[in-house]
Amino acid sequence: MHADAPRHRDGSAGDANYGVIGEHYAQFRRPDPRIAGLIEKALGTAQTVLNVGAGAGSYEPVDRTVTAVEPSQSMRSQRPAHLPAAIDAVAEHLPFADASFDASMATFSVHQWKDLGAGLREMRRVTRGPVVIMTCEPSELDRFWLQDYCREVIDVEAARYPPVERIARELGRRSEILPVPIPRDCSDGFNEAYYGRPEMLLDPQARLACSAWSFVGDHVVARFEQALGRDLGSGRWNERYGPLRAQAVFEGSLKLIVGRT
Repeated sequence: MHADAPRHRDGSAGDANYGVIGEHYAQFRRPDPRIAGLIEKALGTAQTVLNVGAGAGSYEPVDRTVTAVEPSQSMRSQRPAHLPAAIDAVAEHLPFADASFDASMATFSVHQWKDLGAGLREMRRVTRGPVVIMTCEPSELDRFWLQDYCREVIDVEAARYPPVERIARELGRRSEILPVPIPRDCSDGFNEAYYGRPEMLLDPQARLACSAWSFVGDHVVARFEQALGRDLGSGRWNERYGPLRAQAVFEGSLKLIVGRT
């Protein structure tokens, strides 16, 4: 992550410009109910929940009182009507009193923060109970076949995501790191969600819903499309990775870190 990245025109606080890449985000990044179930379990009995870097509202529980924080105007505008409007603020400066919430959460957000430690300390400050973070472990991103077709995207992701052990340390000694199995028909379209549906990554809009693609050049994307399209057409991808099409879940880099008091 670029610590000195400027705020973009739409208010994005991180290194990705969601004013450009976020237009179709909600179409492809729909929360998967099985992953949502793991988050709900981690939130425990909390009735008031803070969602930091809330985006379009993925994984926000609808049976609890949620306060959402999101610095990108583009993402705030995509929140559906049944969810509360998001507050324009950043993780490092949460506009709430100490111990304001029963629990707090952040999904696919920490890699966008300018100061990870400050953001996690703020979440801990305003939260009485568990702090739940869903993110990726950068050292495990190369488990995914995309490594063989577009190493540049994997390298971008690995450079942006903080190690999950660091997040756990910041949250305290009672933190737990849990693997998140990714279902074959996962409705949340991050890169690894397409482990058994490679054709989806030939869709430019599906790729743009994964911010790492906005950091590689057009020539890299063109080379990827040509290579993957060729191997899908010839059957070579199926020869190498075909069993993934029938594999029920993929255990890749996705993790849930639960920091308890």
